[in-house]
This record gives sequence, structure tokens and C-alpha cells, in this order.
Amino acid sequence: MATSSSVALTPSYPLDFFKRAVRLIPGLLLLVAVGYAGKFVERSIALYGHAHHLTLPNIEYVLWAILIGLVIANTVGIPAAFRPGLATYEFWLKAGIVLLGARFVLGDVLKLGGVSLVLVAIEITLSLLFMTALGRAFGLKPKLTTLLAVGSSICGVSAIIATQGAIDADEEDSSFAIAAILTLGAIALFVFPLVAHWLHLSDLSYGLWAGLGIDNTAEVTAAGAMYSDAAGKIAVLAKTARNAMIGFVVLGYAVYWARKEQRQEVTNKAAFLWQKFPKFVLGFLLISALATASVFSKDQLTSLGNLSRWAFLLTFAGVGLRTNIRDMWKQGARPFIVGAVGEVAIALLTLGLVLGANRFVH
Repeated sequence: MATSSSVALTPSYPLDFFKRAVRLIPGLLLLVAVGYAGKFVERSIALYGHAHHLTLPNIEYVLWAILIGLVIANTVGIPAAFRPGLATYEFWLKAGIVLLGARFVLGDVLKLGGVSLVLVAIEITLSLLFMTALGRAFGLKPKLTTLLAVGSSICGVSAIIATQGAIDADEEDSSFAIAAILTLGAIALFVFPLVAHWLHLSDLSYGLWAGLGIDNTAEVTAAGAMYSDAAGKIAVLAKTARNAMIGFVVLGYAVYWARKEQRQEVTNKAAFLWQKFPKFVLGFLLISALATASVFSKDQLTSLGNLSRWAFLLTFAGVGLRTNIRDMWKQGARPFIVGAVGEVAIALLTLGLVLGANRFVH
């Protein structure tokens, strides 16, 4: 009886997998449609300008995909059937970053990473201190302040989610912090390129600034690509170095709150770090190392680069489609005020760091 029962249950596993895969299809198709629509708008404007001998602003498909997604999410809304597929945008983001490693020689990664790590250490330290002091000044709850500080200084929503579980924060505090970070990240997408053009920043300087000053990896990738392809690569690299610090910072806060609340401390710190460490960083370095060792042919490198761009196309569409402005404003004003003041201060701080480092290197 037991044997026949186990045999009868076996077919359910591939069937469940098939059902889960089918549920992703509507959202994936929407990501593709919005991403391709952004690409179509960019090409149409360029062709119209060329045909009529007009000099029109070159607005990258990145921005169009985000704007189209924002309009859809905040007018007709997103039906429940589409949400599982839309949630895969984080997978496409990480896949795109891993594949982007094919466009980097490992020596350049290590060289830029060394400079970036110094700037990352300064940015994280000062941002955590400033955001903590600002949250206390505005009377925010201590754990909400911690979540905002970690989200602003390291890697946005991912850091907030990782820290929430580590310090046993409330879901409400997490939603407040995420809403604030997402809203301010969307604003940074438009502000950073405008300021950079006004200051005539080089691709290197802007890429470093975007990688250090913007929170979410998706927004960093989009903001970099909006400036130039070279700036986008540098922004991702700088953000990758910043993301690598998440495990250490979250571990520090976990130990702090465990002692403060007399909870059981983290016993296996090495296992904790590995659990929180973003694994796609290792994938990025592996692909870069293989490209450096000439494992891939020129055509294969081109194909990997194109796959990376397609993955980012789905990511940018997801950034717009996941942003519900009305829901965010319902979260309350104080977290947004703290986040806004903090983001402006961090943007100015990181811009100063980048410009100072640029002068020192040269």
C-alpha cells in the first residue's frame, strides 16, 4: 500500500511545476510587451527626426519602458493574473548583471572595484550614521530607522528585506521603508542624468555616482543606461561592489538588536554571511574571469551581451509596472521626509566623493 501510494504521488511534481510555469506567462508577456514598446518608441522618434531633419532629444528605451509601465500600473492597474510573472523582474535583473560580466575584463573589474570599495566603505559608514541620526530627530521608530538607513546606504529593497528578518522588524515598518525607497528611487532615475548632463560628468564619474548614490540595483542599472552604455556598465560594477557589503552590515545590525532585546545572537556568522551574500555577484565575477581567459569567442561574447540587454529590458519594464504611486503615499509622510532628506544628502555626499576621487586619481 505504501509503495503504490508513493508511486501515485510522483506525477504531481512535474504537474505542479508546469502549473507554476503557466502562471508566469501573462506577466512575462506583459514585461516583454512594455519593454519592446519602450524600444519601439525610441526608434520611432529617432526615425521621425532623421526623416524630417529634426534634432530631437535622444531618450533611451530604458526611460520609455519605465514610463509606460508607470502609466499602466497607475491607471488601469495590474490584474492579479499578471503579478506572478511581473515578480520575475528581479530574476532578470540578476541574470542581466551576471551576463554583463562578459563585457568586462577581470583586470578592469579589480581596478575599478578597488577604487569603488574605498568609496563604498565611506558612503556606507556616513550614510548609516546620517540616516540613523535623521530618523531619531524625526521621532521614527528605531527599527524603521534601521530599515531606512540600511536601504539608503546599501541596496534598497533587498537590504530592507534581508534586515527585516535579521532584526525581527514589523511588516508595517518594512512596507514603510520599501515604499519610501521605491518612490525616491524612481525620482532619482530622472534627476541623476539631468544633474550629470548639467555638470558635464564623464561616463566614469557618472557611472560611479549612480552606482553609489542610487539605492535599488534596478534603478541604478536603468539610470546608468540612460546616460550611456559605458556609464551603465560602470554603474552596475560600482553597485555590485556596494551590494557585496550587505551581509556584513545586516550581520552587524542582527547582533546589535539581539543584544539590545536580549534575543539569541547569531551563532554561525560565516553561514549567516553566506546566506545574505548576493550570489549573482559571484556569477558576474565568474563570467568576467571566463571572458578574461578567452574562453568565449567574439561571437559568443556578443551574444552574451545581447542576452544581458534583453534581460535588462524586462527589468526596466518591471520597475515601472511594480510602482504604485497611490499606495506609496498612503504609507505616511515622515518616512518619506526622512528618506527624501537622506537621499539628497547621500546624493550630494557621493557626488563629492566621486569628484574628489576623480581629481585624486588624475
